[in-house]
Amino acid sequence: MSSPESGRNDPGAALLAETPAGDNAPPLSVSEISRALKRAVEQRFGHVRIKGEISGFKRAASGHCYMGLKDESAVIDGVIWKGQANRLAFVPEDGIEVIATGKLTTYPGRSKYQIVIERLEVAGEGALMQLLEQRRKALAAEGLFAQERKQRLPFLPSIIGVVTSPTGAVIRDILHRLADRMPSHVIVWPVIVQGEGAAEQVARAIRGFDAMGAGGVIPRPELLIVARGGGSIEDLWAFNEEAVVRAIADCAIPVISAVGHETDTTLADFAADMRAPTPTAAAELAVPVRAELLATLDQASLRKAQAIRRHVERLAERLANVARLLPRRESLLTAQVQKVDELAERLPRVLRIRLDLAQSFFAQRTGRFRLDLVRSRLLDGKVRLDGVSRLLDQLHPERPLERGYARITTRDGKTLVTAADVRSAEAITLKFADGGVDARVEEAGKASYSRPEKPKSRKSTAKPGQPGLFD
Repeated sequence: MSSPESGRNDPGAALLAETPAGDNAPPLSVSEISRALKRAVEQRFGHVRIKGEISGFKRAASGHCYMGLKDESAVIDGVIWKGQANRLAFVPEDGIEVIATGKLTTYPGRSKYQIVIERLEVAGEGALMQLLEQRRKALAAEGLFAQERKQRLPFLPSIIGVVTSPTGAVIRDILHRLADRMPSHVIVWPVIVQGEGAAEQVARAIRGFDAMGAGGVIPRPELLIVARGGGSIEDLWAFNEEAVVRAIADCAIPVISAVGHETDTTLADFAADMRAPTPTAAAELAVPVRAELLATLDQASLRKAQAIRRHVERLAERLANVARLLPRRESLLTAQVQKVDELAERLPRVLRIRLDLAQSFFAQRTGRFRLDLVRSRLLDGKVRLDGVSRLLDQLHPERPLERGYARITTRDGKTLVTAADVRSAEAITLKFADGGVDARVEEAGKASYSRPEKPKSRKSTAKPGQPGLFD
């Protein structure tokens, strides 16, 4: 067991930190050494190109991408910031061998070093084909290339949409071939067909055409052609991107893919409803030849006319054969002609008999009609006479007597109708319904008698020549 004194002479066993004599290097903090390491690494490895296989690739919600680059014995972390990630020519996937260009730096928070990737390229055509095959299998597993998803191309589209570069020879070839075969209304959606952002533009154009509604300002195409000229696999890579493939597969408008030359194949060709070996061939698949259509119509019209003529001729032959089997008209009508002759002879006699019967019947009916007419008139006269009798009976002067009235007359029967007539008479008779009463007119004294107002005389309403009610 050592003593405290012996411990003071052993530098590794010191309890308190002491600066040895002649040492002018003070201790560094963790941050200081981390910053020093960061500067040293960035100065020494400010520009490097690293070849490795992508492992653990992921894209954060911020848009930054993180991955590892590995070979058979080592791994280095890598990061691609959002702005650079959006400009990548392809979508990184695990298992793809790439060459990453950037600078090394450290991440002090974890005491790790990493490469900040500024450019990411597939390491050779073999690796690119490997990526292409992996993507093809993954998309095929989703059913995007299934044959049952394919749509039939319209026979004669009146409006054709073309997604391609507006300045290349491709669009000129398509327009020229369409004009030669069948003039059509063409709508071009201009895009870049290779390089940074090409896949996004092509996918956006396809979805833009598909989103057009019927009856809009710009008419909706009935067919789409996605085209570009030939080139290397790198030049055509935009048409292998997942965004383009999904846009074609989702499009409700039939799509013809015409990317590259006949030997070039992209994933867009698998997703399209029809693959054309060249852009010119796409125009030939899109529309038929107008002259050939006209010739076909002429031939069809000729065959139709010939068929109609042959059919009419066969019908005429059948009619002639049937007509020969029919009996002659004279033989069919002989009996009817004879019967008509007999009826013609009998007709005058029958008409004469019918006329006699009609005259006899008419005479009988006429006499009966006259008798009925006389009876009707007599009956009408009787009805009218009864009405007049009833009216005269009601207007008889004695009728009011039955209702309690009295009629004033002179002794000789003259009816008195005014008070003056009564006063001038010496004697009067009051006639009631059950008999008459004689009376004398006496006028009261003038001193005690107030003469009533003389009533207005009532004019008779009887017609001239007709007696009044009290006459």
